[in-house]
Amino acid sequence: MVALADYPQIAAGKVRQLHAVDDEHLLLVASDRISAFDHVLDTPIPDKGRVLTAMSVFWFELLADLVPNHLVAFDDVRIPGEVRGRALLVRRLEMLPVECVARGYLTGSGLADYQRTGAVCGVALPDGLTEASRLPEPIFTPATKAEIGDHDENISFEAAAAQLGAERAAQLRDVTVRVYERAAEHARSRGVILADTKFEFGLAPDGALVLGDEVLTPDSSRYWPADGYQPGKVQPSFDKQVVRNWLTSPASGWDRAADTPPPPLPDDVIATTRSRYIEAYELITGRPFTAWPRPTG
Repeated sequence: MVALADYPQIAAGKVRQLHAVDDEHLLLVASDRISAFDHVLDTPIPDKGRVLTAMSVFWFELLADLVPNHLVAFDDVRIPGEVRGRALLVRRLEMLPVECVARGYLTGSGLADYQRTGAVCGVALPDGLTEASRLPEPIFTPATKAEIGDHDENISFEAAAAQLGAERAAQLRDVTVRVYERAAEHARSRGVILADTKFEFGLAPDGALVLGDEVLTPDSSRYWPADGYQPGKVQPSFDKQVVRNWLTSPASGWDRAADTPPPPLPDDVIATTRSRYIEAYELITGRPFTAWPRPTG
């Protein structure tokens, strides 16, 4: 039986790591780690890696007619039992060096950009928009890929085109918006607003554009309950906002501005965060999380 140690680790991020399987395939493993404010916390969230993996599989399948993806298998003899349920066997790609962000609503760094300039990544927007305003149409706002501990930096379409070439940048913009629109339509049918999301794309050996990494998970997307949505205020979200809220509260005793790591999370914050991730999966997919594969090793 294959073990994870049989596959050399070739890259690691805040939450996921990549292992080499053979010349054509990689193993993408999602951990239960959670990050906030550019720190990877010492406290894991049980089953978070399984939720991210299950959500990605659902979306890869739903979007396959729009754009090819790198998924080969999620339940395969080449996937070690110890990471079964939180690992994907994927095709090797030449990954493109730009985060492809789609926004349908104004929040986060997009709102800050708009308040400064009246635009987001150079895309001019109407006057009078506020926190959580729905945009007239979805927009493509690319970003550079940051190293661990750094922020992704929003860039203009022109900057992306200078890096990738005008034709490739235009292709990424068109595909990103189309995939977002399909995903947002499905989410809304399930009572969920997909405010924004980011994708990563790579190139297959024949040059074809392929959707890679994870896709439309609570870590890479902002999901809000449609019930109770009201622009002008911060929306509740199906992600790690519970963790951020606790870390910035007096209860944590942590000074975000200090050069110290965040403290361990209390049990109630861990449990609430876990339940929010699972709720997001079950709402979006209509599938019970208990049916998703569990580790066997």
